[in-house]
Amino acid sequence: MKNISIVITLILLLFCTACAKNEDEQKPAPEFKLSIPENNAIDVSLSSSIEVVFNEEISLVSNHGITINHDPVNVEATSNKLVFAADLKSNTIYTIIILKGAVINAFDVPLDKNVTITFTTEEVIDDNSNIDNLSMEFISDMGAGWNLGNTLDTKDADETAWGNPKASKELIDAIRAKGFKTLRIPTTWQYHMGAAPDYIIEEAWLDRVEEIVNYGLDNEMYVIVNIHHDEEWLIPTYAEVDRTKEQLGKVWTQIANRFKSYDNHLIFETLNETRLKGSAEEWNGGTSEGRDCINKFHKVAVEAIRTTGEMNADRYIMVSPYAASTTSHALNDLVLPSSSHLIVSVHSYSPYKFSLAETDYTTTWGTEQEKQSLDSEFDKLVAKFISKGIPVVMGEWGSLNHDNLQNRISHAKYYAKACIERGICPIWWDNGNTEEFGIINRNNYQWVFPEIADAIVGE
Repeated sequence: MKNISIVITLILLLFCTACAKNEDEQKPAPEFKLSIPENNAIDVSLSSSIEVVFNEEISLVSNHGITINHDPVNVEATSNKLVFAADLKSNTIYTIIILKGAVINAFDVPLDKNVTITFTTEEVIDDNSNIDNLSMEFISDMGAGWNLGNTLDTKDADETAWGNPKASKELIDAIRAKGFKTLRIPTTWQYHMGAAPDYIIEEAWLDRVEEIVNYGLDNEMYVIVNIHHDEEWLIPTYAEVDRTKEQLGKVWTQIANRFKSYDNHLIFETLNETRLKGSAEEWNGGTSEGRDCINKFHKVAVEAIRTTGEMNADRYIMVSPYAASTTSHALNDLVLPSSSHLIVSVHSYSPYKFSLAETDYTTTWGTEQEKQSLDSEFDKLVAKFISKGIPVVMGEWGSLNHDNLQNRISHAKYYAKACIERGICPIWWDNGNTEEFGIINRNNYQWVFPEIADAIVGE
């Protein structure tokens, strides 16, 4: 009997083990259900979203290897679908490949077969019919611009913290009299803002920003207001993206409400050079995660501005790539929000060793090769944006003072002229320090480098 009991026990154990194994093996892999656009779709709109839907909640594995036309893509898993960020081109065949194992379900069971989706975008006839002529005329009328740098954008509650006097009407009058038609007002908000959940901006700070805005508008200038040195709360990571979006929406709602009755001479700029400070890719276009977060920030900001209504319903809004960079990664991964009257804003201190380097710098500029290099950079912006009807503003550029005035004049003249010829508004970065980027004395309103100013405005 004892032997029979042992045999029965072993049989039961083997049976239970087999059942458990079978139960594990029976947990199904996630299954592809549908895609937007559909597989083999044709004439897909360039504004179409790209989504791949599965039959259950899924998540991405690291190093998932998903590609579009063999290139890595920005993609995130949301509930039961993959959502792609892609800049679609006209009359192009796209193939998405999702490798088996790229996604898993809640039981960690991976996709067990490749998923391939192919579609073709609509053809857009290249006859300039897609050019928004009114927007291009708007940018043209902005002329050349000047930045009120290191003033309202200080990393301090005091606008004089970086050594510049309080901005005055007399200063802006002098800027306009010289021929500058656009005034950019970099503004930091975090030192004048309350805590969560409302992030209330101090009334006195809104009053001060509005006062300087009116200095420009009273001179019939275009005026740009942005969110500038707020890096401590504008953090482009997935860990911080939801909190940042909530705060950004509330901040822009307040700014937009203050100015919603102003006409289109006032322009909003959602971000400045937002980036992950201290990261290896900080100034090199960022990571795919960082660039994706920047796109999400722009979407929230534009929606917040538009929702306030009145003139904000179609006000021109500037949006920038990661860190306002002109690197290919930053430009290619910029996804404009769904809205009219958007302007792409980039910054380019080019060439770096002449324009921005504080050590190991170059004091001369003007060879044919150097001119061609600048032209190539501007032509890249034309091909990427302007040729598609998307206007561009060069929000910051300039050259440091290394006792090389004639070369700085030559560079400024060529740079500004090249921008204007391509329909780009060039806005000189002036930080108020004439040993660096400053070209006017902010205490007596006299031009320290009038020749540079004349070169910029085309005199």
